[in-house]
Amino acid sequence: MFYPQPARHTRFRQTRVLIVGCGDVGSRAARLLLPRCRVLALTSQADKAEALRQAGIVPLVGNLDDPASLARLAGLAKRVLHLAPPPGHGATDPRTVQLLAALARRGGVAAFVYGSTTGVYGDARGALFDETRAVAPATDRGRRRVDAEARVRWWGRRQALQSGTRASILRIPGIYALDREGGDPRERVRKGSPVLTQADDVYTNHIHADDLARACVAALWRGRPGRAVHACDDTDMRMGDYFDWVADHFGLPRPPRMSHAEAAATLSPMQLSFMSESRRLMNQRLKTELRVSLRYPSIQNGLA
Repeated sequence: MFYPQPARHTRFRQTRVLIVGCGDVGSRAARLLLPRCRVLALTSQADKAEALRQAGIVPLVGNLDDPASLARLAGLAKRVLHLAPPPGHGATDPRTVQLLAALARRGGVAAFVYGSTTGVYGDARGALFDETRAVAPATDRGRRRVDAEARVRWWGRRQALQSGTRASILRIPGIYALDREGGDPRERVRKGSPVLTQADDVYTNHIHADDLARACVAALWRGRPGRAVHACDDTDMRMGDYFDWVADHFGLPRPPRMSHAEAAATLSPMQLSFMSESRRLMNQRLKTELRVSLRYPSIQNGLA
């Protein structure tokens, strides 16, 4: 975890960090940054401004779908954490385009971190690999992220020449935490949502929300230009085994199992897409380059 040296405390306190997409993970990152930094957050919902203020965060009302509302972001912060999702349709991410254009004005930024997804790889058939693997998205959801990554890299190279900007990427898998809305695996087990049979099961990857927040903060200072980093833990487990463990640990019924063919006939395309991609991610860059020591190296640690 990155913390300033005592001699630099005053200078660090004055650092402004802008969080775009200050939801659960963004809020956790903000808590790590405060009070050492002045944290600003872009929100499209004016009614959330007071809650952000109460958390010590300066709210900025703006919308990534409205370029004019982003003009005020220019020159406001030297480090930017972009966690906002792309639109829900299409194969490109115009929101990231608008944000990068706004930030390029008035001297640019020192560091830009984009929160992407491991879905950019598509189905790797259970292969174990690092960040050098070529992307091969199988869905528009993944293609939007690949588009955003490419734009961040291109923008980062250009800004590096003009203002020394370091633009880096975190590829994020499934985020969990018992206190995270939509990220508590017990909810899925309680609903009785099915998992695949052993023969058809897929490998999935995970990160605890607190460890992800720590990775985000570390990347703001240690992220290398144009570099992608797997922000995942050390868990090496198939999806069905994961939810079986959750059920057993919390005294819940194990989820029903079904074949991939049965899943294709009964589940929504979105649900099926998560059960059709299998990969195992290496995270050495997270540990050696960002120097993040995982507090929860496995889902057993994170949920115990």
